[in-house]
Amino acid sequence: MGPDPAVAAVRLAVRRAIDDLPEGTPLLVACSGGADSLALAAAVAFEAPRAGRNAGGVTVDHGLQEGSAHVADRVVRAMRDLGLDPAGSVTVTVDGDGGPENAARQARYAALDRTAERLGAAVLLGHTLDDQAETVLLGLARGSGARSLAGMPPAFQRGDVHYVRPFLDLDRATTRRACMVMGLEPWEDPHNEDPAYTRVRVRQQVLPALEKALGPGVPAALARTARLLRDDADALDALADRAYTDALRDEELEVTALEGLPRAVRTRVLRRAALFAGSPAGTLAAVHVDELDRLVTGWHGQRHVDLPGGLRAFRRQGRLRFERRGS
Repeated sequence: MGPDPAVAAVRLAVRRAIDDLPEGTPLLVACSGGADSLALAAAVAFEAPRAGRNAGGVTVDHGLQEGSAHVADRVVRAMRDLGLDPAGSVTVTVDGDGGPENAARQARYAALDRTAERLGAAVLLGHTLDDQAETVLLGLARGSGARSLAGMPPAFQRGDVHYVRPFLDLDRATTRRACMVMGLEPWEDPHNEDPAYTRVRVRQQVLPALEKALGPGVPAALARTARLLRDDADALDALADRAYTDALRDEELEVTALEGLPRAVRTRVLRRAALFAGSPAGTLAAVHVDELDRLVTGWHGQRHVDLPGGLRAFRRQGRLRFERRGS
């Protein structure tokens, strides 16, 4: 008799994900102690030896709740009991920009980057299909473009560190069932039930309302939409990469090389140019890119466009140039 279907599903998802990694790359599970990441830790502990890989785990203590150090110790013990080695915790200070959620995320990823670089490991994250659906809805609410609506990618790079999300095709019910069958006790983060957080309101109120009105299967449909849009966004980004290179002259963009591009490609080129010039990704918005586009397609002698990060873009002698304001 084989394993419970939920256990089999999480193991298969991990097996497929790590098959795509370079041979021999060590694995590092990012484990909060919740059901998703605990099921991931158990599946990795089972699959890694069979794939000839070393596997460890790390939990990040954000220090945002009383007793967080105790929770971190409990998670470390759970990872060690599963056989992950090394297993440890990293304490971070959450003081970044963009609100508490974004600041915590920045601190968490910085800690994961450092740990993975030290071990030469790829990082596995426990995000599920339900997390993907929530991400798509948040992107819709912000009026974001295709890249944001494409949700979380199944794999991505941060510097030299490779990140993988094996569970994006599995729902939260599967990871909870897997934990129950394997006798694992997840930690329930109080923040995951706090309606002060937008994502929690989406989880507790918006998705249930959509399923009540439209029928079951909304999270899966949203995740499928993200997967389809990711293919489109990847293709447009590849076209924009080539167009950016073709238009670049001495750190300036040739307007004639931009004018004939489809708007979806041209705005990507302009956004990329602004980011390369130093405009922060978190504050560079569609309205700024629209104003840059007017310098190309609707220029009537405008002096310049002010951008986040103390930057200014202007058109001169058929080229777009980015400078620091006051320089």
